[in-house]
Amino acid sequence: MTQEQQRAERVALSEAVSEAGLQKAEEYIEQEEGAANKFKGAMAVFITLVAVAMSAFHLYTAYAIVPTQTLRPVHVAFVLFLAFLVFPVAARFRHRVMWWDWIAALLAVAIAVYLVLGGDDFTDRNTDPNNWDIFFGTCLVLLVLEAMRRTAGWIMPVICLAFVGYALAGPWLPAPWTHKGYEIGRLVGVMYMTLEGIYGSAIDVSSSLIILFTIFGAFLQYSGAGKFYIDFSFAAMGGKPTGAGRTVVLASFLLGGPSGSGVATTVTLGTVAYPMLAKVGYEKNAAGGLLAAGGLGAIISPPVLGAAAFLIAEFLKISYLDVLLMACIPTLLFYFALFLMVEIDARKYGMGNTTFEKVDSVWNLTKKYWFHFLSLVSIIAFMMWGFSPVLSVFWATVVSFFTSFLRPDTTLVPYDAFRGPGIVKKLWSSPFIKAMEGGSIGMLNVAATCAGAGIIVGVVTLTGLGLKFSTIVIAYAGGSLLLTAIFTSLVVWIVGLAVPVTASYIICAVIAAPALIKLGVPEFAAHMFIFYYAVLSEVSPPTALSPFAAAAITGGDPYKTTMQCWKYTVPAFLVPFMFVLDPSGQGLLLMGSSKALANADWWSIFEVTFTCALGIAALAAGFQGWALRKTSSVERVLLIIAGFALAYPGWIADLVGFALMVAVLAMQLMRPVLADGVASRP
Repeated sequence: MTQEQQRAERVALSEAVSEAGLQKAEEYIEQEEGAANKFKGAMAVFITLVAVAMSAFHLYTAYAIVPTQTLRPVHVAFVLFLAFLVFPVAARFRHRVMWWDWIAALLAVAIAVYLVLGGDDFTDRNTDPNNWDIFFGTCLVLLVLEAMRRTAGWIMPVICLAFVGYALAGPWLPAPWTHKGYEIGRLVGVMYMTLEGIYGSAIDVSSSLIILFTIFGAFLQYSGAGKFYIDFSFAAMGGKPTGAGRTVVLASFLLGGPSGSGVATTVTLGTVAYPMLAKVGYEKNAAGGLLAAGGLGAIISPPVLGAAAFLIAEFLKISYLDVLLMACIPTLLFYFALFLMVEIDARKYGMGNTTFEKVDSVWNLTKKYWFHFLSLVSIIAFMMWGFSPVLSVFWATVVSFFTSFLRPDTTLVPYDAFRGPGIVKKLWSSPFIKAMEGGSIGMLNVAATCAGAGIIVGVVTLTGLGLKFSTIVIAYAGGSLLLTAIFTSLVVWIVGLAVPVTASYIICAVIAAPALIKLGVPEFAAHMFIFYYAVLSEVSPPTALSPFAAAAITGGDPYKTTMQCWKYTVPAFLVPFMFVLDPSGQGLLLMGSSKALANADWWSIFEVTFTCALGIAALAAGFQGWALRKTSSVERVLLIIAGFALAYPGWIADLVGFALMVAVLAMQLMRPVLADGVASRP
């Protein structure tokens, strides 16, 4: 079969994404976000009212002053109330609310009311709680565990129970894990009656930042920003052999920036872009791998990143703008790696030109919908103007709301909503109400995970487990920073096999980051290291949801698609080692803050960025088996060694890596000359 015939067959197989594929992809989204009930009638109206009220409350708290002791419990009450009504206890009870769901939902409200009405007396007796305190605190822990199970599966609740068991069984554990042990009352006091357990830093971030960014993302979605970003990317990148691949890369950045969700970005983009990828010659697994890799970029791309990025700011007590600053160069390097991969794909597979039909020109699209870009950058603009992250996202949401009225096809409230009869009905069915509802419903799984993570953080703080774990890791590594970094990355990766990114980061930030910090790695570098390896949970079985969702769309094999995704993303995942192994590598994080950047050595930052880019290029060529042309086995090995050498800080390693790259390129350039010489011999 000729190459053209193969390409024609691929086009015939992928002219439309199958309905079964879309349904399967939706199942993977449900695995990440929970299998929600779908209601009709009065119950649907009630759920919408509660969700809209939750969004309105949090938008109010962004601008007004609400005490922390009130905000966090009310936030958790909203989350648990909706979680028990929206997510069924089991599949056979789906799309209906049972009596036990109502009891659990109302109990969640009662727990918050009891806490808020208790006032200072309630918090003052956290070391000696009374019977009612213990009852409501125990109920809260159980409700949080059940909410996590309903929204994200069994794994996270089991992990939380293991930590609780560790706190209770301290005296009976072998050294060095032993501790004095804590009774139920003492645990309840920390988990329920202080701001160190369930109502700790994770819920603080969930109630003040994550939900606001989720509402902001919903406003963009329902105003048509997502469709514009895809159309803009298609128009900008179409017509070249690498156009389809470049489109996926650019569109994933634009879509992922405001969403912060890897699976959602993968599915949204895949349904539109896969036929284009198949048309230019991508086979099913390679196309799925590229789509999943693009979705993975959503979690590390400013201005939103994933939910874990907000937690970094809270753990380090720094501005969220500083977290965005730290993410800039690693994000650029990640997409640089993807662009290199699609460029190599085009040459390796002999891909042809293609055009994207029914898409307006870049100029016309920008002229019509320029305000969607304004919404995207307004968050950063407000932060640089001096607003807090909470106020920045609040005003960015206001900007997206008012700019949506610039065109009738993007408005969140129809132009004729207040004209004629049926005003209430028109408003109720408007995109604005859907966005307000989606902002709350869309973050229930993350908020439940944050509440559960509070149990883990509370246990670690109470028992000192983080320091013990770091001591053990350093001992196994023999005090070597390289081995400690490798062990830490493996711990984060293993934890990420079982839990989502947010939970993986929180767990490892409190038990694994101290090991790196003990060996002299700055806190900001250690936490960013943990964050980037936590992101690997999106592409690591058995929770490789992004590749599995992409495979459902393309019809490929889920595990082969996962390996293709690894091929596209592995070069960029050596970057974290550069900013923990040597102080010069911290330039990749722009020195960790705007204040430190003011006195930074810009030449050193450029040098380490350039070296890292060369290392990524070497690894991309080595993993793909293609540089200027197809590589031999020796050239491929040399390129991979060069990539690892360039990723290791130090001028000797850099010289070795650079020399190996030059040697391989020279070998490739000389190969046709040698061949001609041999061929011309008599």
